[in-house]
Amino acid sequence: MFDQKMLTKVRVWDLPTRIFHWGLAAGMVGLAISGTVGGNAMVWHFRFGYAVLALLLFRLVWGLVGGRWSRFGAFIYAPQSIMAYLKGRGKPEHSIGHSPVGALSVFAMLAFLIFQVVSGLVSDDEIAFSGPLTRFVSNATVSLATHYHTNIGKWILLGLVLLHMAAILLYLLRKHNLVGAMFHGDKVLVQQLPASRDDTMSRTGALLIFTLCAGLAYWVSTLEAAVF
Repeated sequence: MFDQKMLTKVRVWDLPTRIFHWGLAAGMVGLAISGTVGGNAMVWHFRFGYAVLALLLFRLVWGLVGGRWSRFGAFIYAPQSIMAYLKGRGKPEHSIGHSPVGALSVFAMLAFLIFQVVSGLVSDDEIAFSGPLTRFVSNATVSLATHYHTNIGKWILLGLVLLHMAAILLYLLRKHNLVGAMFHGDKVLVQQLPASRDDTMSRTGALLIFTLCAGLAYWVSTLEAAVF
């Protein structure tokens, strides 16, 4: 047992990162449901897709300028660090943000989400719906992207989500509530470590960045109807 006086609360996840996390979760659920239902629900599938595109664009930028523990640089680990963590020789900072194993999961999730969204933008169901970028690529590319989007990518993402949920449950059984920190942003640590910036200025900057990303996603959605 640690002396309560030794414990310290540290802001790990800034508000923009938390909103991104839960917004992305909601978007993925919406995509899964609308894509499974099909038919007229595909209109919403595209809307959810553009929302997820905006969120991913935001996360890429926020990974460079966001709070300390939200920046990609905070959880890019060398192979030796990953091996040391797996052998139980982790460093204190591994317990505050993303651990080396958690970081691999995050990067995999972001990468395959980007693949899924991009492939959706150039997919065509040959019935009623096609991505806004299909006109800019060859038929062979459209066919390949459609096959990946409908038959491969979604199952990879489902597997990653299930692994993510299993990891959360495992940590919960070990008395580490990862979900709580993603709601309120703080973690209680046994030693003082630098906190993420999460003030009015940083939140305003995040809102501006997301607005620009949302605008870009909306512009992409209009390309299908654009006349060149």
